[in-house]
Amino acid sequence: MLFRSWAEVAAAARGAALVAYAQDRTQAAGSWLNLQQWAQLFGQPQREFITRWIPALQAAKANHMNMPTRYDAKAEPLGTPVPADLRAWLMSNAAVSDEFFALLSPLDYVPGVFAVLTDLWQADPARFKEYPALALAIAVVYDVPPPPDWPHGQVSAAALPRRLRPAREAFAWWVREDRAGRTYHRLTRLGADELKFVVDAAAPAAELEWAQGTVKQPLAAFAEVYPLVRYRMERVQSQAYQWPGATYRLADILQNGGICVDQAYFASEAGKARGIPTLLFRGEGLDGRHAWFGFLDGNQAWQLDAGRYAEQRFVTGLAQDPQTWTDLTDHELKFISARFRALPAFAQSRVHARIAAELLRSGDAAAAAVAGRKAVNYEKRNLPAWETLLAAQKAQGLRPVAIEATLREAGQAFQQSQVPDLEIGFAKALITSLRDRGETSQADNEEKQLVKKYQTTLSDLAIQQAGELLKRSFAT
Repeated sequence: MLFRSWAEVAAAARGAALVAYAQDRTQAAGSWLNLQQWAQLFGQPQREFITRWIPALQAAKANHMNMPTRYDAKAEPLGTPVPADLRAWLMSNAAVSDEFFALLSPLDYVPGVFAVLTDLWQADPARFKEYPALALAIAVVYDVPPPPDWPHGQVSAAALPRRLRPAREAFAWWVREDRAGRTYHRLTRLGADELKFVVDAAAPAAELEWAQGTVKQPLAAFAEVYPLVRYRMERVQSQAYQWPGATYRLADILQNGGICVDQAYFASEAGKARGIPTLLFRGEGLDGRHAWFGFLDGNQAWQLDAGRYAEQRFVTGLAQDPQTWTDLTDHELKFISARFRALPAFAQSRVHARIAAELLRSGDAAAAAVAGRKAVNYEKRNLPAWETLLAAQKAQGLRPVAIEATLREAGQAFQQSQVPDLEIGFAKALITSLRDRGETSQADNEEKQLVKKYQTTLSDLAIQQAGELLKRSFAT
């Protein structure tokens, strides 16, 4: 069968996905959904993409000064510059397709993502096929320039230029280091959602190679890299929080010492040199600003408190997600690092959730709610599944009491998963619903219980919610 447009391919794939789903062939349905998404993406006019992407950036406050002030809004489809053999390989590879669409964010600049993938493919297709997750990670990180406060704002642009290496050079470097056995993690065993915390290195290749030869701590003791940098108390006492040197090389930091943000930067860059996913955290502690780092250990678990003061374990730590350059809390990272996305149950859950979204878009809210319920039954940590289920229930016109029951269920699921940020989000939606239908006393009680629950474990979130409660009290 010949197709005249990407739209026809997408429509045929969607129909095949729904047929396969009705026959309980969820794996086949997932493959057809991937083909549908590729066709929709390749066929989307660049002009249409830009008109949606820029408002999404603005809404998330993800636009920054290092980004271009103008983007070309061409009429050509996004897939036109992508080589035909790369398009065919992507569409036919189920595992890579699953990973790509699970990774892709509304804040990703898809023309930039495709440009990076094309560059890496044309450089060496065989190497691309061997390290597809690494290629995807570089593509979603290198699609736009990093912001001026990356990796932190306490060093001048003259001392540390905010530039990522050319994508082709970065890809070749990490492949070479992995093949030579100089990485502590085998990069072919990490997902793109982990590798993006490797490829976002701010230090040039020469410094990363210096770190390999200088930092001797094994992966099991990598937290000990943080205190290798001598702490300069006199800088804190004189409030000299900006790096005073003319250059900000890793060797400079180790030789001269620094404050906590320099220790965290040194440790995180030394980790990336060894293929270790790392993050630089910042937070507000009782004694003012502090910074620490996190890393993925040998058991594939994130260690998030390296260099963190004991009293700051009650404060949310913030890091930049290099894919979107927006803040990522360490609570969200704990959720991500559970690695449940690699489990067969999540694969099933994701197919049901995607089918639910398709059914909801076509106006069949009842069928969408059934598919959404199956999705959360397979994996209760699937956030998009809960969001689609709730949207389907609202579209059905269910009574608020029924929707509130689902909100409670979702909150309980994320409480059990120890993801308070998401639990609180559903709790707030529940409180709003109760208040909207006049159940003021019950809403107030839910709100007070929420503040009480987290006042000793997450003081910043509890204070925020208490502030909202006070604001409303003053207004009434």
